[in-house]
Amino acid sequence: QVQLVESGGGLVQPGGSLRLSCVFSGSDFGSWTMAWYRQAPGKQREWVTTLTTRGHTNYADSVRGRFTISTDIPKSTVYLQMDSLKPEDTAVYYCQAKLGVVFWGQGTQVTVSS
Repeated sequence: QVQLVESGGGLVQPGGSLRLSCVFSGSDFGSWTMAWYRQAPGKQREWVTTLTTRGHTNYADSVRGRFTISTDIPKSTVYLQMDSLKPEDTAVYYCQAKLGVVFWGQGTQVTVSS
């Protein structure tokens, strides 16, 4: 059974940075497509970014140029580096692993506020 554990969320001022981590366990990490999603209060969960097993990345228009997804294969960890944060980035951020089936982490809260 795949398990995903996110960490790294918190309170940050506008213009600041945070790095989220998601530790993967229970399967061969390198075989899974990894993604980050987020859900703001009162809104549906939305896709943020994806990293395929071939190393291809894609980003939502709202975060392109500010957020970066990456992985550390030996640590079975996927990261989301978030720079130039805006108040509208405030949300619970979820890690997703996909290989036919989909698994989710529990989420980590990111709040951007002065």
